[in-house]
Amino acid sequence: MAEDTNVARARALDTATLSDALDRLGIVGQCYRIAGRDPAFEMAGRAFTMLCGPAANPPGTVGDYIDDVPEGAVVVIDNGGREDATIWGDILTEIAHRRGLGGTVIDGISRDVKLCRELGYPVFSKGHWMRTGKDRVQVEKMDCPVTIGGARVQPGDILRGDPDGVVVLPKEHEDAVLAAAEEIGAAEEHIRAACRGGMRLDEARRQFKYHTLQTRKSE
Repeated sequence: MAEDTNVARARALDTATLSDALDRLGIVGQCYRIAGRDPAFEMAGRAFTMLCGPAANPPGTVGDYIDDVPEGAVVVIDNGGREDATIWGDILTEIAHRRGLGGTVIDGISRDVKLCRELGYPVFSKGHWMRTGKDRVQVEKMDCPVTIGGARVQPGDILRGDPDGVVVLPKEHEDAVLAAAEEIGAAEEHIRAACRGGMRLDEARRQFKYHTLQTRKSE
């Protein structure tokens, strides 16, 4: 499956640059405390969302959705930041990797990190611990708005993850965010190139307007 243009653009940018672009546009898209289970993990893709909650009696399911996730999509799970029970493990990792999914992002925790590291399947979460979510957690709703690390994520939004964390680019603003991030990235590369050529950093920053790159602007 060919990657869509804006996902490819996001993949070419790091999360720090995208975060600066989000700040410029006044968009809260930084997913606080969500990090890769391996420092080298990177991912980009469109969100396939689900909302989870405490299990009922009898409990509902926690993972029978995986075969319905489109290739390249990022599984985005809002477990309310819960850290006492996992919502993702090795079976889901193996199937997601085999089906070519883009990655998994969890407002909560995962387990079985050894396999995701061995396969190179990117899982981003608040942490990891072995305690199962079975009979403790259940899926409440799918294909709905969710919250990940304080950032709102809707189905189809772009998620980008790298060693610095995860950002979300809302669908309705993704073109503006990407354009701003590309502008910021180009300016910072000009600054680095100028300094390599012998220019003082303060002069390079003035010349390429470094101190206003993240200044909030209307779209």
